[in-house]
Amino acid sequence: MNRQKLVEQIRAKRSFLCVGLDTDIKKIPQHLLTEASPLFSFNKAIIDATAPYCVAYKPNLAFYESLGVKGIEAFEHTVRYLRKYYPTHFVIADAKRGDIGNTSAMYARTFFEEYDIDALTVAPYMGEDSVSPFLGYEDKWVILLALTSNKGSADFQLTTDSEGVPLFERVMRKAQQWADPDKMMFVVGATQGAMFKEIRRIAPTHFLLVPGVGAQGGSLQEVCRYGMTDDCGLLVNSSRGIIYASRDTDFAEAAAASAKDLQRQMAEILSSPRG
Repeated sequence: MNRQKLVEQIRAKRSFLCVGLDTDIKKIPQHLLTEASPLFSFNKAIIDATAPYCVAYKPNLAFYESLGVKGIEAFEHTVRYLRKYYPTHFVIADAKRGDIGNTSAMYARTFFEEYDIDALTVAPYMGEDSVSPFLGYEDKWVILLALTSNKGSADFQLTTDSEGVPLFERVMRKAQQWADPDKMMFVVGATQGAMFKEIRRIAPTHFLLVPGVGAQGGSLQEVCRYGMTDDCGLLVNSSRGIIYASRDTDFAEAAAASAKDLQRQMAEILSSPRG
């Protein structure tokens, strides 16, 4: 999935929605617990219901790893299902990997070769040699943590150096020396609001993966006002607000309705003149 194909999907579906598959065994509908693989059964229903309204899916590895082997199997089955039945959807593994070079190379092999994921979230703290192993794969993406949506982001990301430059800006500027906008995206939380104007000053053409819309209170309109580019440049993620729209037997229908509502808003924004 290269940049051109991703942009084509956004334009065709009039959507830049990413559905986060943060599938918690303690939150899925109780009737699914009798299934052989409850997480996969839930994901399959969510995917089938929401696929017309989104361009990407983002399973969060923590929710699968918490169940050991069965959880990893559910993650793998989810990815295989997406690859077989929804091959035009962009698949992100939200794993936040990043370690010394030889370890990162194994993470890259796991996600890009074994699972054939399109993109992987990566932590930049250990520097270039911890990120570069992920960049050697054709049409695969690194999504680097830049300015996140959690409360603790201010502890480090917004701290400034002697010249008044915040750490997140130093990270983003340095990372642009490692890869161009066709291989690297940045994570920027929707709860940062008007900071997107500053983000676009630093990285004017990179795609941004934007969590925090919906349950975390981020504003889609504000994100788009400051963060959208000529080819959209955004993948806006919603997890809990879609997949847990209902916890009853109608969970898939409720998820579809929630995703459709966001897609409608996105279509209106995409069709509106920018300026």
